[in-house]
Amino acid sequence: MSESTATDTSPKRRIGALRQLWPFLKPHRALALGWLVFLGLSSAATLVLPMAVRHMIDAGFGNASTAAINATFLGLFGVALVLAFATAGRYFCITLLGERALASMRAKLYAHVIRLDVGFFERSRVGELTSRLGTDTEVVQALIGSGISVALRSAVMLLGASAMMVWTSPRLAGLTALVIPAVMLPIMVFGRRVQKLSRASQDRLADAAAIANETLNAAPAVKAYAREDIESIRYGSAITRALATAKKRIGMRALLTAAVIVLFFGAITLVLWAGARDVLAGTLNAGVLGQFVLYAIFAAGSVAGLSEVWGDVLRAAGAMERIGELFAERAQIADPARPLALPRPVQGALRFDNVAFHYPTRPDAPALYDFSLDIRPGETVALVGPSGAGKSTVFALLLRFYDPQTGRISLDGIDLRALTLPELRGAIALVPQETVIFSGSAADNIRFGRQDAGDDEVHEAARAAEAHDFISALGEGFDAELGERGVRLSGGQRQRVAIARAILRDAPLLLLDEATSALDAQSEAAIQQALERLEKGRTTLVIAHRLATVQRADRIVVMDGGRIVAQGTHESLLAEGGLYAELARLQFVA
Repeated sequence: MSESTATDTSPKRRIGALRQLWPFLKPHRALALGWLVFLGLSSAATLVLPMAVRHMIDAGFGNASTAAINATFLGLFGVALVLAFATAGRYFCITLLGERALASMRAKLYAHVIRLDVGFFERSRVGELTSRLGTDTEVVQALIGSGISVALRSAVMLLGASAMMVWTSPRLAGLTALVIPAVMLPIMVFGRRVQKLSRASQDRLADAAAIANETLNAAPAVKAYAREDIESIRYGSAITRALATAKKRIGMRALLTAAVIVLFFGAITLVLWAGARDVLAGTLNAGVLGQFVLYAIFAAGSVAGLSEVWGDVLRAAGAMERIGELFAERAQIADPARPLALPRPVQGALRFDNVAFHYPTRPDAPALYDFSLDIRPGETVALVGPSGAGKSTVFALLLRFYDPQTGRISLDGIDLRALTLPELRGAIALVPQETVIFSGSAADNIRFGRQDAGDDEVHEAARAAEAHDFISALGEGFDAELGERGVRLSGGQRQRVAIARAILRDAPLLLLDEATSALDAQSEAAIQQALERLEKGRTTLVIAHRLATVQRADRIVVMDGGRIVAQGTHESLLAEGGLYAELARLQFVA
């Protein structure tokens, strides 16, 4: 966010953030129209009541016939029926409108965020993102579902009551109009402060949510270091800061509401005092004054309702600003305007031409420098080297999580930047070092590799990955829930699920990032056989720190400091000496 945008807190801009709601409300015009019709009916029914009161006062109960009284109160009951059904209809339409608009906003916001590139998630906190998806959208829903309804109903009633006050007694209405500036002043003074505090309150809640998300996802580490008390204090401090900000916001809103009510009712009392003197002087009928009193009460109540909902408007505007900031984010890695298609079938020929890359968060530390590598179709190439050598960066660039600052990467002769992301990533199967397990069934987690796979294909992939037996032993088999982040599985079992995903994906390019790092010796031997079958007919890149797992590679590429320092077979690299021979000596001798 630019500095000018961050510091622009003008009321026009703040309320203008609510214009972003229109695309979500527009598809539900029928509900909005129904709400307006019912709003008109309920407001008209309410505004009829003072006229009936005036009629009863002027006609007098003593001079009225029973039939006239019956007709008058029957009419009042009819007005009450119209008011009841119109109010129910208005509530139904506006509440459903709010729910539908919120659902479409959340869906669109999530779809937008999930499509942002990896760089965005590196600089963002997941807890804050979930806060914007949850808490902020609920604040906006409160405005749509009730706040807007109260605001427009109050506005319609204020306009209607004001018009009827002018029609009833122009003189008293004129006196009332003189005090309107005194009522509007506190709204403008307090409103700006309420908006700032509302935004600050949402930010503090997001901070607390981020802490909770971070620590709850790392519960084993928290317990292992006995940090329960420390993390509880840290979260409690964040909640206390959020509460302090909320207290200021609530206090400011309370002052705003109290000031408006006191000023408006004080002004109305003054005007009615003048009207009462006119009745005593005989220049004004008692029925007219009674009618004016009721309309004045309606107007005062409407102003009080507007002043209270104004705080909700400002709070929703603050939440919509935060949501709008997410919608304004743009992925740096995107599909080209005129994409090319990979030749069919995909051969899997990879080429790196003088690639240089540094991560956006570390602009002065090159992750790859003058990196050139040719990989033939069907070749298995292992990338080895010390931590920080750039091995994982090679995978990140192949998946187009990032683009290199200089140089070119191609697949089957086509620059990766000329391909759409689904086209490129659809040709790749990845087995990451840190396996992600989702809260779903075992079958769903394997089917993450290819959504349209049938049950037989899922089972066959599990067998090939040596995962079928332990999944079948879970009780419910492939329908068993694995728990959040796979808490029901061991590290090795989670890794075998990831391998089953890659087998099911059946992609021409396979990326193995420490694919057997979490396996015991017996499981690793079985998985190695599965991986050998998986690698046949595919171009395979393997990252491994344990050199024993890469000796079967067609070629081993030794990396250090983001560059290739040697390449060859296991035997030739040992004979050559250098970094690979040193790594092998440390591992095999130990």
